[in-house]
Amino acid sequence: MTDKKSLRIVYMGTPDFAVESLRALVEGGYNVVGVITMPDKPAGRGYKIQYSPVKEYALEKQLPLLQPEKLKDERFLESLRQWNADLQIVVAFRMLPEIVWNMPRLGTFNLHASLLPQYRGAAPINWAVINGETQTGVTTFFLSHEIDTGRIIKQETIDIADTDNVGIVHDKLMTQGARLVTDTVDAILNGTVQPREQSEFFNSDTELKPAPKIFKETCRINWAQPIKTIYDFVRGLSPYPAAWSELEDINGKRLPVKIFETEKIPETPVSPCGTIRTDGKKFIDVAANDGYIRIHCLQLSGKKRMSAKDFLCGNSLQKGEKFIL
Repeated sequence: MTDKKSLRIVYMGTPDFAVESLRALVEGGYNVVGVITMPDKPAGRGYKIQYSPVKEYALEKQLPLLQPEKLKDERFLESLRQWNADLQIVVAFRMLPEIVWNMPRLGTFNLHASLLPQYRGAAPINWAVINGETQTGVTTFFLSHEIDTGRIIKQETIDIADTDNVGIVHDKLMTQGARLVTDTVDAILNGTVQPREQSEFFNSDTELKPAPKIFKETCRINWAQPIKTIYDFVRGLSPYPAAWSELEDINGKRLPVKIFETEKIPETPVSPCGTIRTDGKKFIDVAANDGYIRIHCLQLSGKKRMSAKDFLCGNSLQKGEKFIL
């Protein structure tokens, strides 16, 4: 009978979110025979080569490592075959070709940061918060031909507080996801896995919400919306990549501003959406269609993040200035 020390696991992942699950496997005594992560890329002003968080952890633990440019490259496939994996685990990596995910005898499973089939796609945590969900979770599922559609192995749910931003939810799911990964491996080892088709989790009346990749223009705030919609939008993009808007002064000059933290002010607005209301000292309110959004934390282009109070200490907002819709 195979146990966790003899089960040969290949792990695939790249960002911080994937490190926690890899750590749980390594520290839990599971037999990780190899790690696959994205190729190194130059970053920053000096274009210094930056390792992925998963690579840094793999090097620290002296785990065998592959960084293929192309997942169908024969040299990579031969190296992968030589690891002779029984099981592959994917956490925040990239779409795998069938020749890769179908290689191990026990298959390949993925950890996804949503309650599938909801929020299939590249940014499930962001979209769950943006859409004002009060719950989300993590799912493990066996890979198949269509992305994020394979048979579900296990799911666990977490609550999203109204004050949680995407960074807080990310960290909750990262920790819970690591536990679910090891639980899933144990279930596979014990032969207790009974995977279910995702179609069992919804019917013809179910609205399936997508989680597409987020681009810069996706993050632009539309002030002509309810205050709850804007509030959720900001926290669903905070701290990264951050919601933004353009501040237009009385001369028509526009200045990009990132916004990280806000508050809902349920009060009938007396000015058009996007209009700024401020005492010039402590608060900055922006009119929406059913109230005001009070900005608590923001960042000017090329500057550090700051509170609204600190911003007002160095910048005077004049009557007539506004945020562009």
